[in-house]
Amino acid sequence: MAFYVVQFLTGLASAASLFLVASGLSIIFGVTRIVNFAHGAFYMLGAYAAYTLTERLSGAFGFWAGILGAALIVAAVGVLVEMVLLRRIYHAPELFQLLATFGLTLMVEDLVVLIWGPSDLLGRRAPGFKGAVDFFGQNIPTYDLFLIVLGPVVLAALWLIFQRTRWGVLVRAATQDRDMVAALGVNQKWLFTSVFALGVFLAAFGGALQIPRDAVNHAMDLRIIVDVFVVVVIGGLGSIIGAFVAAVLVSELNAFGILIFPKISIILVFLVMAVVLIVRPWGLFGKPEAAARRTPGLTLNPWRPLTTQERMLAIAGLILALAVPLIAGNYALTVGSEIAIFVIFAASLHFLMSVGGLASFGHAAYFGLGAYGVAFLAKLAGLPMVVCLLLGPLLGVVGAAVFGFFAVQLSGVYFAMLTLAFAQIVWSIAFQWVELTGGDNGILGVWPEKWAASPSHFYWLSISIAALAVAALRVLVFSPFGFALRANRDSPLRSEAVGIDGKRIQWTAFVIAGGIAGVAGALFAYLKGSVFPDSLGISLSVDALVMVLLGGVDTVSGAVVGAIIYKALSIWLVSQTDLSKLVLGGIIILIVVAFPKGVVGVLETLRNRRRPQSKNSAVLKSQIESAE
Repeated sequence: MAFYVVQFLTGLASAASLFLVASGLSIIFGVTRIVNFAHGAFYMLGAYAAYTLTERLSGAFGFWAGILGAALIVAAVGVLVEMVLLRRIYHAPELFQLLATFGLTLMVEDLVVLIWGPSDLLGRRAPGFKGAVDFFGQNIPTYDLFLIVLGPVVLAALWLIFQRTRWGVLVRAATQDRDMVAALGVNQKWLFTSVFALGVFLAAFGGALQIPRDAVNHAMDLRIIVDVFVVVVIGGLGSIIGAFVAAVLVSELNAFGILIFPKISIILVFLVMAVVLIVRPWGLFGKPEAAARRTPGLTLNPWRPLTTQERMLAIAGLILALAVPLIAGNYALTVGSEIAIFVIFAASLHFLMSVGGLASFGHAAYFGLGAYGVAFLAKLAGLPMVVCLLLGPLLGVVGAAVFGFFAVQLSGVYFAMLTLAFAQIVWSIAFQWVELTGGDNGILGVWPEKWAASPSHFYWLSISIAALAVAALRVLVFSPFGFALRANRDSPLRSEAVGIDGKRIQWTAFVIAGGIAGVAGALFAYLKGSVFPDSLGISLSVDALVMVLLGGVDTVSGAVVGAIIYKALSIWLVSQTDLSKLVLGGIIILIVVAFPKGVVGVLETLRNRRRPQSKNSAVLKSQIESAE
């Protein structure tokens, strides 16, 4: 019994740091509506800054001053980021903000390696809390007891700030209706800046408090951000009390899951998150989400099929791509095959986002399921490559059909978070079901057959399938199904009034996108000759989002260009510099700020401006502007 009590107390200690970080993210999102993917980076910076300060400042006073000073320094950095970057994109759709903060995360990851090195750093023990308390033969670190007390103290302080101060009243009002707060004469810029500073301070403070417990390393940002998203969504976006309750729940599940359910310990928190979102989409203590602002997919320029000239140019481009093996070497062909595969993957997500208006944060689940489907058929059943390529993606279709049924019941950020939860559940199963998937060791030896084994043959196969997939998706966009899907995206009430079953067609689009992603995953398994749980990871889902947004969500096939640019650039940067993430993150931020419509979107805008307008086109433009 004493062992379980100690385990429970250990969970409470972990909950304190998790609550600090999650409360900061909840506050920021509640007011600014920014999905701050860089929140984990500020947590990591707090830990690194605290390590440096506590090593240089001696004594108990120096240690605690270093902890507090680190949080204040990182908060100042957060203010600078908010003023220089985020103020420029507050009115942009959430996905563009996610992209910008993801670019910031990439930059921070390389900066900490550049400043502090790649090795793990072990911080000092906390003065005054170096011992342990004996509890029926079980030792409880006194520092854990300190964290257990600190969590409720911080919760009480935040409650007093938000309930008993004028600033807190303004913050709560902005959470409910930002436009009304602005109408009352409140300076929104500085209100947002102060909220962002507090949120970043809490994240950095949580990271600084971890140095006596865990080693500081450059992977802590991605490790914490997933748990933080889970906590915020379970508790309810914008709810501090919800963040505290959810942090305790998640930490205790992590503490006891490995003891009671060792086979599914990683899955537990995501199962709880999925159940909460299905039963209560706005979280345990949250409130229903207000009507979202205009999102990507509601295009300013009417979409149209390709003209004859544009089709001829597309065919010419495809012919040039097919001719690459005549002049390129094996390495270039392998890179080209990978780019073609990610064109398929990005195009599938782009179809879901642009035509369906559904932004998935877990699209890698179906990419990975397609890869594992091929691996199972090839290694366990011994089926030929053609059969595996035809049947393997069906695993992605099944996963999309099951998960999509629940996901399309939600919308906005809650839809995105539920897709993330499902993707993490699949990743956890692949990681822990070692007997079937090989766990972290993966499934090896998934090689193509002789007819597709050479780099040139596999390149032609990948290019051909990519061309067919993109063409099929374009046909769907301009089919009756595509028009119905876009009608539901733009106006659910009007589409329902004319007899369109919105949830059914959204679910169908989800399954189609999952199946196309499964095709990409199946090819990827043969390209690499192996399958690992990373094929289902959150980082791959974010990569797909980046490709789509770089190309332009408001375009029909922008993901093709976005995937080519992003994948080619990332591969080239890795070969040219050790700071590839720093450069790539900077480029992503520059594109978000300077070209918010994406590369293809900007090119289309320039082309429309230069094209001479006839009388009919002027009338059409007038009608579009009137409708808008």
